[in-house]
Amino acid sequence: MIPETRLDQVKAQVARAAERVGPMATHARDAATHARDAATHARGTANDKVYVARGWAAPRLDAAAHSFEEQLAPKISAMLSQAATRIDPTPAAKSRRWPMILLFTGLAVGAIGFAMYRKSADQWTEAMKDSTADASRWVGEKAHSATDKASEMMHGAKSKAESTAEETAHKADAQADQAAKKMS
Repeated sequence: MIPETRLDQVKAQVARAAERVGPMATHARDAATHARDAATHARGTANDKVYVARGWAAPRLDAAAHSFEEQLAPKISAMLSQAATRIDPTPAAKSRRWPMILLFTGLAVGAIGFAMYRKSADQWTEAMKDSTADASRWVGEKAHSATDKASEMMHGAKSKAESTAEETAHKADAQADQAAKKMS
């Protein structure tokens, strides 16, 4: 039989251990909430940064397109016309054909330039969308990971407190049995 005072002492020790673990669990929950809030803020900041980057890049892409259209396209057109003149097997007769060739070549080069501009602008936009989604997914995974770690810490502390309480109770039982044997 276990003396009541010893059993009360063991119960008091278990209660003190539980009181120590309780604030740790509360702290772990608070840390998880803070991590989730930080992830939400990071997602919003990343979206803002992408928006600013797009605002910065759009005028530069437009300027590059105009530059290509105004500077490179005429030079390429002239070069193609000169090449056509050099390889033409018929003698140069006065005709109205070369202005038409020049016009169509210029239109073709301009259309190619415009298509390249649109394609690169669309690719850039898609790339920025993908990088924003990746950043958002990464932040969400980090927040989930922090929540899981906090939960594991809380469960570990609880398990440790319970096992310590059980060990203490077993020791107390063993000591009480020994004391009862000595008394009998």
